[in-house]
Amino acid sequence: MPRPQSPLLSVDAIVTAAMTLVDEAGDFSFPKMARRLGVSQSALYNHIDNREHIIELMRGRLFAVQVPPRIENLSWADALRALVRAYRDRFAAHPRLVPLLITQTVQDLGVVGFYEEIAVTLESAGLDQGQIGPAIATIDYLALGAALDLTAPDVVWSPPEGQFPALHRAVANSGSVEERAEAAFVFGVELLIAGVHAQAIK
Repeated sequence: MPRPQSPLLSVDAIVTAAMTLVDEAGDFSFPKMARRLGVSQSALYNHIDNREHIIELMRGRLFAVQVPPRIENLSWADALRALVRAYRDRFAAHPRLVPLLITQTVQDLGVVGFYEEIAVTLESAGLDQGQIGPAIATIDYLALGAALDLTAPDVVWSPPEGQFPALHRAVANSGSVEERAEAAFVFGVELLIAGVHAQAIK
């Protein structure tokens, strides 16, 4: 049987091409994906509905590639630490996806299930129902911001010599890029835990 003359196309191949383009340039387009895959642009529409569909598939890919944290026997605080870290880590390899993902509603069932784990954990911490939505949004700010921080330059702050002495001291003690990012993430998570403690129903 003769080999097919055009490349085999699949949803998985399209998502991989889109993620590669985002990693390289911060965005993707149907014409660029078609060139990358060696197919016509119209062929993509046999597998993908639209741009929003691809973005949601990329979101699902990020959450499917790692094993969810085991939190069954943890305190709510340790469970929340594990969940927020797992959330941040899912974006660590593809931080340029963050600006695309925050522009549309979360629909992927695997990702929705992850948010359900966070909501259940916050309920067990004692937050009332009116506080859980804002708390989840705060976790979004922390985890997604921490992922974006991984793309920051080596020198984030450059105050002029002889000015802004407190900032100079902070810069001098901030460590390497990796150390700074990890320290900032841990600091933010612990502030979150303390805030939930303070807001929880007594």
